Amino acid sequence: MAAEPMADRGAGLPDEAGRELYLAVLAQGGRVPLSAVGPADHEAVDQLVALGLLIPNLIDGAYVAVSPRAVGERIGSEMRSAAADLLSRAERLPTALDPLTRAYDALPRHSDDPQRATYVDGRDRIRHRIAELVSECKQELLTAQPGPRQPATITLARFQDLALVQRGARMRTLYQPSVLGEPWTIGYAAELTGEGAGLRILDESFERMLIIDRSVAVVPAADDYSRAAFISDPAAVAFLVKIFERDWVRADVVQWAEVDVPGVSASVGNRVGRLLAQGLTQRAVATRLGLSERTVAAHISRLRDRYGAQTLFQLGWLMRGSRHD
Repeated sequence: MAAEPMADRGAGLPDEAGRELYLAVLAQGGRVPLSAVGPADHEAVDQLVALGLLIPNLIDGAYVAVSPRAVGERIGSEMRSAAADLLSRAERLPTALDPLTRAYDALPRHSDDPQRATYVDGRDRIRHRIAELVSECKQELLTAQPGPRQPATITLARFQDLALVQRGARMRTLYQPSVLGEPWTIGYAAELTGEGAGLRILDESFERMLIIDRSVAVVPAADDYSRAAFISDPAAVAFLVKIFERDWVRADVVQWAEVDVPGVSASVGNRVGRLLAQGLTQRAVATRLGLSERTVAAHISRLRDRYGAQTLFQLGWLMRGSRHD
């Protein structure tokens, strides 16, 4: 039988081997010679001695069993005392951190005037401000993340987002299908959904945004994401929340732990082909699927070889008439 977790020992409970040895000592009258304990029992003996269920009597050369009731009362008293100390420390914590809190709150901040957006320039400053807001998020974080995600970005997001959901806040995120070819994003999504977060795929174009506690929204203010607008106007934030909720209900639920990356890669190529057959341009397909134009061009090249097409128009025509696609 497998031993119980080590955590039981800290709670005053011996594991399975310790219990069996204790019962064996009782079967011998509550006393066993020191010499009768073999090497295989040393760990269990050390455990019982540490808990106080066995006492080594060096004068008589024996281990003597102690009443579990007495041991339970002693350990229970110690635990209650430790709990009281922790509660006392928890109550003193805000006061102890008060000087640091005042210094943090005194940092220069952007205007919180709800009638206007605050603009932040520079990606580092934008990330820092977003990290501050997310660290203070108490109820819900909504994010729409079109396009591919870099491994470094996912590493940062994992640390930040896990802390958020583990402290009880809700989190929902929208991605485009391109992330299904990113193992790092799939692993992140599987871990976050395992903690209760919601991450879905929307197979259409949408704008990047982040909404914290339905009170502050962050949207890009430059095409290269080097500038962001932090919006706190209630009407504007409510409008963005409605857009997110509209997209959320249309998005697909994904079983992230079961995603087959090679299979997804093939399906992306097929999706590119279907959009071309509908008459979309290469740039429009890239925007729709959240892919770079270079990636779309690679898919188109493979499709041209497959259909023997010389031009994009011819490829779309052939695919439109293909029963297979």
